[in-house]
Amino acid sequence: MKKNLKRTIFLAFGSLFFILGLIGVLLPILPTTPFMILSAACFAESSPRFHQLLLNNRWFGEDLQRWERNKTMKRTTKKRATWVIVISFTLSISILWGHTIVQLLLFLALVLLFLLWRVAETPHVIAD
Repeated sequence: MKKNLKRTIFLAFGSLFFILGLIGVLLPILPTTPFMILSAACFAESSPRFHQLLLNNRWFGEDLQRWERNKTMKRTTKKRATWVIVISFTLSISILWGHTIVQLLLFLALVLLFLLWRVAETPHVIAD
């Protein structure tokens, strides 16, 4: 029973992250790659079939395989992720400025800093 519950939870989160990643393909303010990495990790725990479908995808499969193989990403992917994070969080904070509680703005600023730190700390491959 526990194994089924764990599998179901990972499958649900994998599906959610996959949908968010697909939305990120259409919306420039939502990053695709991090959601696909999370989706692949969840599917690796719950659905080998979906996991392989992601790894073999012609658009982002190479990035996911590189991440699983050695936890690196292309330099261009890092740059794009950094810009998307900065722009989307700047827009969010700007829209909420003066209309919401200070704690939410501080939370968004902390999330922004954490994401930028994670992207900066992620190794990149030299050749793109």
